[in-house]
Amino acid sequence: MKAPTGSIGPAASGGLLALLAAGLFGLSTPLVQLLGKGLGPFTTAALLYAGAAVVGATLRRGTEREARLTRADAPRLAVVAFLGAVVGPVALAWGLQRASGAGASLMLTLEALFTALLAWLLYGETMDRRVWAAMLLLLGGGALLAFEQATAGSGQIGGLLAVLVATAAWGADNTASRALADRDPGQVVMAKSALGTAATTALAVAVAEPLPAAGAALGLLAIGATGYGLSLRFYLLAQRSFGAARTGSVFACAPFIGALGAVALGDRSGGWMMAAAGFLMAAGVFLHLLERHAHEHQHHHMSHEHAHTHDDGHHDHRHDPMPAGAHSHPHVHRPTLHAHPHAPDLHHQHRHLRPGGLSTSGNPCRPPGTAHSGPASSWWRRVVRASGR
Repeated sequence: MKAPTGSIGPAASGGLLALLAAGLFGLSTPLVQLLGKGLGPFTTAALLYAGAAVVGATLRRGTEREARLTRADAPRLAVVAFLGAVVGPVALAWGLQRASGAGASLMLTLEALFTALLAWLLYGETMDRRVWAAMLLLLGGGALLAFEQATAGSGQIGGLLAVLVATAAWGADNTASRALADRDPGQVVMAKSALGTAATTALAVAVAEPLPAAGAALGLLAIGATGYGLSLRFYLLAQRSFGAARTGSVFACAPFIGALGAVALGDRSGGWMMAAAGFLMAAGVFLHLLERHAHEHQHHHMSHEHAHTHDDGHHDHRHDPMPAGAHSHPHVHRPTLHAHPHAPDLHHQHRHLRPGGLSTSGNPCRPPGTAHSGPASSWWRRVVRASGR
């Protein structure tokens, strides 16, 4: 099979989508803090995901363009909704009322750490030196910002810990939603957001939270539509071509964007460390956008349904007539052995060989350093051996 040529690589396209998701979500954080003053955390979360549900409904595509959610997806969707549309936003809303906008934004950096580690542990996504370096740069930037906030006083510790709970919930949500990445993103956003809205609305009524003013309610709905609805759609599309770990790591620039937004809204809690942290985080994102992972690998027989085109080197089945652009239908992949740059997307979820030639999944794949674009790393081998994977 001929490898795809003349098109944007998976790292660049996935990285751009992840950056768009990060920008929308990052700016939403200081705005939620501003408009959520005086509101309960359940009410704030319900309004945010109500806006996201509306966007998801308008972005749904026909069955000929995207794969539908199925009944078998219901358990995973319920878990994703609980983690990402209930625990995450409620913890964030509570924490934002007890911490500075910049401080809360910087804590969200740790979402990338939870996402990448879970993707590595649960899905076996590759984490070579470049990815680990990017993660460390992003984490270092967050640590600098956190240290700056910590030296300003301890009154914000409770709020920052609540934001930390939100990052853990969203990290688990990001990893669990990978299995839904081949479904219609609009439908996933709508279903997840609707479930989250129903749950948080019921909780808000149960604890008798006060009703929001009309202006605050409309503002939070708009923030939810863009910062949660559109952002989640871009995130799912990025996972489809970029993998969970890499998408989560690039998405980690959202906290810095949020910190800049907080400064623009009058938060002056930052200093020179914020600028240094921004440099580290930008360097981490840059490393991901330059990533190139290529080696000879085996595709086994596979039958599934998702949106696809016929110029990507993996979909060579025939139509009469051939449809134009992306379309969706059940299709079969024949066993294929080839080499080309790829990311851990829907068609490249193979694991890489351990030292000594033992596959971690039974899918034959050459070890890094044989037919790979970069040299094998003894450092990476030590990490794999120490982890027992």
